[in-house]
Amino acid sequence: MDTQPAPFVPPAPKPRTSPPSTLEMIRIVYRNPLELWGELTYNEPWISAKGAGGPLVIANDPALIRHVLVDNAKNYKMATVRQKILRPILRDGLLTAEGEVWKRSRKAMAPVFTPRHIFGFAQPMLKRTLEFVTRYEAGGASDIAHDMTLLTYDILAETLFSGEIAGEPGSFENEIDRLFETMGRVDPLDLLRAPDWLPRLTRIRGRKTMAYFRKIVTDTVKMREEKFRRDPDAVPQDFLTLLLKAEGPDGLTRPEVEDNIITFIGAGHETTARALGWTLYCLAESPWERDRVEQEIDQVLAREPDPTKWLDAMPLTRAAFDEALRLYPPAPSINREPIVPEMWRDLYIPKHAAVLVMPWVVHRHRKLWDRPDAFLPERFHPGNREKIDRFQYLPFGAGPRVCIGASFAMQEAIIALAILLSRFRFDATAETKPWPVQKLTTQPQGGLPMRITPRHR
Repeated sequence: MDTQPAPFVPPAPKPRTSPPSTLEMIRIVYRNPLELWGELTYNEPWISAKGAGGPLVIANDPALIRHVLVDNAKNYKMATVRQKILRPILRDGLLTAEGEVWKRSRKAMAPVFTPRHIFGFAQPMLKRTLEFVTRYEAGGASDIAHDMTLLTYDILAETLFSGEIAGEPGSFENEIDRLFETMGRVDPLDLLRAPDWLPRLTRIRGRKTMAYFRKIVTDTVKMREEKFRRDPDAVPQDFLTLLLKAEGPDGLTRPEVEDNIITFIGAGHETTARALGWTLYCLAESPWERDRVEQEIDQVLAREPDPTKWLDAMPLTRAAFDEALRLYPPAPSINREPIVPEMWRDLYIPKHAAVLVMPWVVHRHRKLWDRPDAFLPERFHPGNREKIDRFQYLPFGAGPRVCIGASFAMQEAIIALAILLSRFRFDATAETKPWPVQKLTTQPQGGLPMRITPRHR
């Protein structure tokens, strides 16, 4: 007889049963946009409505999502509200650049993220993870959300910057929290499409933090340029070198180079850190799933020393990570705006409409998933994952602007999980009560305090 317990249902806001007033909506969007969405949003293929800042279209149907992000992507620019939040931070980095600037940046960075290069990053990822986990050898308690930010920062610094980022990781971690707390939120004035000359309090509070990041980048570039001057042969051929080589009349400007460094230091580790934390939490609350993952990792590590092969060799570990990405997509919202109005089937999409493709909602949609709120890694087991529509699962986006670092992140996550879970067991405690909050990424409010025990003495 099968005695497997009912699946774990991790914390998430319950869909609203009545629409908020305009004032209430502004308050919710500032505090936590994940709490805004109602029953209809999780049940309908699309919603067309009048929002506080104008027409609003919520796209949940995979065919409509494909239309917006792929088939007619040329008609959809980045949404104004999204750009007002991100551009002050990232300026012309890859996430916020548009048109020719985006094309130049994407072309300049593509060589770093080829399979050959990504496989080359596997050993440095492994090395940094092995160094990092020594802190857990005595056991005890730790905030895993905080720890995963430090680990992914270490990996990013080692792989893309060859360990040569100016500044201290500890202070960096505190500053990135402050950045998302201030500039990473929707300002109510942006939601109401108020004129740009009206000052945004969130941005004013974030200026000091932004200056800190800009200084890190300037100092990092200076360090590398000095190395170029001293000994060009000793310069590592990494992401930073590639960006600097792409500088020139037909390539990137110096400000664009710096904007992309900020984009990868900020966004490139934060998203993976969040996904790792949520995965460890969901597994801790589903010990029967964790047992299967630990067993798979133990077997693979006993026979396969090459970390480039772990992703394919660990389907259960990958499935647990994919399911955590489904429940807690690091980028919970993709925002677009049509350049010209259009019809899609019987849906009219007016010019300047805010078109929202929200992985948070699509990943929990009642018509797309069985038991959508439960942690069920088996959805992604071989034989099942092939049945999932490409446009109902969007942890890395889709279309021309799909995340350039998706393969990098997947390899990094599986290597990190393999080492963490082969050596230690992570258990929830009475204090582990995270609440998902959207501040650019899906963050666990209250952190992820967990008890850590060495698995093998």
